[in-house]
Amino acid sequence: MVPRAGGCYPSPRMFKRILIANRGEVALRIARTARALGIQTVGVCSSAERGASWLRHFDEHVCLGGPAPRESYLRPDAIVQAALQTGASAIHPGWGFLAENPRFAALCAQHGITFVGPSAALMTKMGLKSPAKAAMKAAGLPVIPGSDGLLESAEEAQKLADAIGYPVIVKADAGGGGRGMRLVREASALREAYASASAEAAAAFGNGALYLEKYLSGGRHIEVQILADRYGRALHLFERECSIQRNHQKLIEESPSPALSPKEREELGAMSARAAAAIGYTNAGTIEYLKSAEGPLYFMEMNTRLQVEHPVTEMLTGLDIVKLQLEIAANEPLRIAQGDVKSSGHAIECRINAEDPSNEFRPAPGVLKSFAIPFDRGPGNVRVETYLEAGDEIPPYYDSLIAKVIAHGNTREEAIATMLRTLGESKVEGVPTTIPLHLAVLASAEFRDGKYDTRTIPGWKSAARA
Repeated sequence: MVPRAGGCYPSPRMFKRILIANRGEVALRIARTARALGIQTVGVCSSAERGASWLRHFDEHVCLGGPAPRESYLRPDAIVQAALQTGASAIHPGWGFLAENPRFAALCAQHGITFVGPSAALMTKMGLKSPAKAAMKAAGLPVIPGSDGLLESAEEAQKLADAIGYPVIVKADAGGGGRGMRLVREASALREAYASASAEAAAAFGNGALYLEKYLSGGRHIEVQILADRYGRALHLFERECSIQRNHQKLIEESPSPALSPKEREELGAMSARAAAAIGYTNAGTIEYLKSAEGPLYFMEMNTRLQVEHPVTEMLTGLDIVKLQLEIAANEPLRIAQGDVKSSGHAIECRINAEDPSNEFRPAPGVLKSFAIPFDRGPGNVRVETYLEAGDEIPPYYDSLIAKVIAHGNTREEAIATMLRTLGESKVEGVPTTIPLHLAVLASAEFRDGKYDTRTIPGWKSAARA
């Protein structure tokens, strides 16, 4: 399925050259759309990837520094300098690294470079969990019961937890990826959990502030893709189900969510678009919810960037989200209305990582001796997002994601069958991957029935989670 995006021709205001401040798969994904729009692309790399095969897909590229992210991909000054020297008028951050760093967005603006994303001020507000929760509550979204703002002390946390009842969870205001987060099941464990979560958050994010929420067990992680332009229009592109996770890291995503009725889906999308407009959001973003086992949905957080799993939505709607991002960043109004957004069929994405799932998911950098993921030859269709080919080396310094496989079918059953067939025929040699895990999950009765939640990995022998 080839994405479309409201308009057949590039805008006369579109950028002539952009720098993509990322690496690997996401950098190639953005470059593909940029080329289709006639935009020249500048890539960046570290010294560890200077000769990588994926760099040939850019018009030119710049080496930012050493192999460690802090020496290269996490250097805002070097990235802005590279954009200025190569004549790029915009920077797309992708995801990860500096994608949600408001100081980076502000630095771009100071040098007259367009940051493809929301404003630095809005990123600051939504990047901290407590202000984001307050803003979305004011915008009409339901929020999980908990502290009204940040906690001042463990004593305050204790009083609140006693009032709302255990279990509770303390979370880092600047957290992410499960760091600075502690589940507390009884009062005697709260003070230690508070201290360790704050210390971990301070070490990881330079911010040890915490807030507290009621812990909802057995929930579903559901997110809504939104788009908003600079003229006050916001719309949603439906939801994605992201409940199959390990240590808060997503493994499989699908859409539509098996946990929502058509009425719930319509209401969730509409209120998400209204909330995005109410806070003055611009560009692409994702509003994340927890659907409790009892039924109600609660706002969790907002990701102010392009999501790893955005191809799921593109497969369903036929829209190119990156193209829409670039148009919005170029001050174009959205050329589509909510009524124009249609969802067709069902899509599933599996994240293929160079990890050994039978050995505690240990990362496995190395050389890919064989690497072939077939495009489907039967019913349904398949999209493969990767930056690697046979003979390439997977470096040890970065995320272990090597490919995303997205299968689409007219029905959920067809999408599952297409994914099973595709992964079953894939040939990846040289490093262990998570393909065996995905095959087990897809074949499990729990997944096929749509009856799973964030607590377990259905069908996998090592399903216990932290």
